[in-house]
Amino acid sequence: MTDTAHTATAVLFDIDGTLVDSNYLHVESWARTFRDLEVDVDTWRIHRAIGLDSSKLLEELLGDRLEELGDRAKDMHTEYYSRLVDRLRPFHRATELLGVLAGRGTRVVLATSAPEEELVELRRVLDVEESLHAVTSSADVETAKPEPDVIRVALDEADVPPERAVMIGDARWDGIAAERAGVPFVGVLTGGISEAELREAGAVAVYASVADLLENLEGSPVAPLLDADD
Repeated sequence: MTDTAHTATAVLFDIDGTLVDSNYLHVESWARTFRDLEVDVDTWRIHRAIGLDSSKLLEELLGDRLEELGDRAKDMHTEYYSRLVDRLRPFHRATELLGVLAGRGTRVVLATSAPEEELVELRRVLDVEESLHAVTSSADVETAKPEPDVIRVALDEADVPPERAVMIGDARWDGIAAERAGVPFVGVLTGGISEAELREAGAVAVYASVADLLENLEGSPVAPLLDADD
């Protein structure tokens, strides 16, 4: 850490389901994949696994057929998802929130392990490049959430210690990863996971959406990070 790490702050954001309304497109893509592979997987189970590292998701859903079908499933999901990207949209006021945070001196980092081709589309939809300090991708980590690697890389990119950052996400995997990295976790409900589960995963606060967080920013766990010397 450099000297600026003692005063700089960062807000780390998951993207899928937090800033961009994409979770259910992933559910649809995985559901089509399993259908074509003739694997019986209930859709609710797919939704529960969204946000996991794809290898862990497939381990959970394919079970003892992972070695047989895992690589094909990944490729098929990528193909199906690529056909749905025109349905991606940012959540209400997501772009505004990132601009406000950057304008008030905190370093905004997109802490995702999304594959590069997906990340390109997510960044295009968000259109917030001027607000970003750094972005992570699958190229930066070997294992995604719930392992803490992606958050630790994001902290390194922001050059701040864990205690001067907050992680914002929609999945319990975000909370588990944040806790393992020593970063406070703030949950949003836009991924379809309940407040109770997000709190069980370590959330210190839960908001209906990033718009709700923006409207209540001054009383949120993010507030102490704002207007820091950078």
